[in-house]
Amino acid sequence: MLNKRLVEKRFGRRLQCYREEAVVQRKMAGRLADMVVAALPRRHVNRVLEVGAGSGMLTRELLSRLSVQWYAANDLVPEAGRMVEAEAERSGTELSEFIAGDIESLTLDLPGDLDLIVSGATLQWLQDLPALFRRMAGLLKPGGVLAFSTFGPENMKEIRQLESVGLHYQTLDDLTRMASGWFDPVSEDVERHRLSFETPEAVLHHIRYTGVNGVDGGRPWTRGRYRAFIDRYYRSFPAVDGVRLTYHALYCCLRKRAE
Repeated sequence: MLNKRLVEKRFGRRLQCYREEAVVQRKMAGRLADMVVAALPRRHVNRVLEVGAGSGMLTRELLSRLSVQWYAANDLVPEAGRMVEAEAERSGTELSEFIAGDIESLTLDLPGDLDLIVSGATLQWLQDLPALFRRMAGLLKPGGVLAFSTFGPENMKEIRQLESVGLHYQTLDDLTRMASGWFDPVSEDVERHRLSFETPEAVLHHIRYTGVNGVDGGRPWTRGRYRAFIDRYYRSFPAVDGVRLTYHALYCCLRKRAE
């Protein structure tokens, strides 16, 4: 079961090292930023909200490609505000507002009259995506763009197969269907990234330091269970350089339907 307090705690603790370990998420940020630019009529945007800004990787990629008059960012982790602000300043843009808190909270005060909402590798942590899409549509101007990346059902399939734990990932068709009441599709893409690690222990280190293990299977990691996990990982998912881990990246750009 998803524990958002655990997610906040782990991401908050790992923000500084996240950028080094999150190699796939870094590539995803660049790909999503390219898709956003292609979906917009010009390189200047008046009002932008970034959801789940984290360490500011998408902030950096987006602001290196676009001129933005007013840029707001949200994240579950309050400490993310400093990192996002630094990335915005590095690009020559002032962060207009940082909104700390769960984007799914109805009490969270969010800006409106937006031209663009972006979110990188965040939606997989959310529990009611139709409600989120409805709320995001209410914040956007007609014709405004909602662009996001997230992960699909094959994400970290190795961990799921060995431990039967993981997030509930949606397909790209699921996501566009959930948003179809308010948005029309502009573009979409799917990528699979297979990372190699020397050992299963290195896989666990990678997962721990990217903060992506916010799902608690409820079983204690005894010495015997840990040793069995390592042995099974070696046997089940070998790679030339050791063992593998799969990332299943989904990208989607949507345009708010004219009212």
